Amino acid sequence: MTDTLISSATKEVVIGFDRPFVIIGERINPTGRKLLAEEMKNGDYSRVESDALAQVAAGAQMLDVNAGIPLADEPRILAEAIQLVQSLTDVPLSIDSSIVAALESGLSVYQGKPLVNSVTGEEDRLETVLPLVKKYGAAVVAISNDETGISEDPDVRFAVAKKIVERAQDYGIPASDVVVDPLVMPVGALNDAGRQVMSLVRRLREELKVNTTCGASNFSFGLPNRHGMNAAFLSMAIGAGMTSAITNPLHEPEMAAIKGANVVMGNDPNCVKWIKTFREPAAEGSEEARRAGRRRRRNA
Repeated sequence: MTDTLISSATKEVVIGFDRPFVIIGERINPTGRKLLAEEMKNGDYSRVESDALAQVAAGAQMLDVNAGIPLADEPRILAEAIQLVQSLTDVPLSIDSSIVAALESGLSVYQGKPLVNSVTGEEDRLETVLPLVKKYGAAVVAISNDETGISEDPDVRFAVAKKIVERAQDYGIPASDVVVDPLVMPVGALNDAGRQVMSLVRRLREELKVNTTCGASNFSFGLPNRHGMNAAFLSMAIGAGMTSAITNPLHEPEMAAIKGANVVMGNDPNCVKWIKTFREPAAEGSEEARRAGRRRRRNA
């Protein structure tokens, strides 16, 4: 059993085997969002604020914060966004950037133990990102690609993940602080993409004993009814052992699939969270409504 502890200044979240699936909200990301990118570039974080609050209200246990805007001061913007989000909510954050200077800027202002998103198997990334992860006591997402690119061979992707885990240990970062992204490929382009990911997740759990995450919406790229496809993918990935995903908690089909999978996997005891979410409210004036009212008064 492996637990990856991530924290804010006041709240801890554990990504782990035999634990409820962790939802990392993906919305604070200007990639493909021109209006958000322009606002963040100009120091307007009103949309970041509303996205953060909406995702937490919808059930995200963590938030991913990205400031990847071309020709912008990404280190400054990322640090400012992290400070703002941490002032609004107590959920832990994933600090998301491909620029090492931006990662360090975000890490330097973060309160708690963040998740760094991400490191790959490329030598220059290993040698620059892993020391930062160690310096700031963070956990890190390990993406299963290297100098050769993204392999369609799941055995190659597993080997890259193993290399990253071993190199992290060389820097004093335990395997429990490495969350592997096995790379979800679009199933519309690669028919075997689903089976590949399920097989990889099982191997990562059983052989490397690491937690896993992914960008869940990649799976449905280019297909109709993407939410239905994402929901099917997430429920099966959880069954295979995946422990977290970067996804949009505002999409109800995906959230229902995750909640249902938690029930199936025994991680929602007595179906309490499922019932709380989906039980129909008692009709006004019914005996059930009167009993609920009496309970509320007794507990007041």
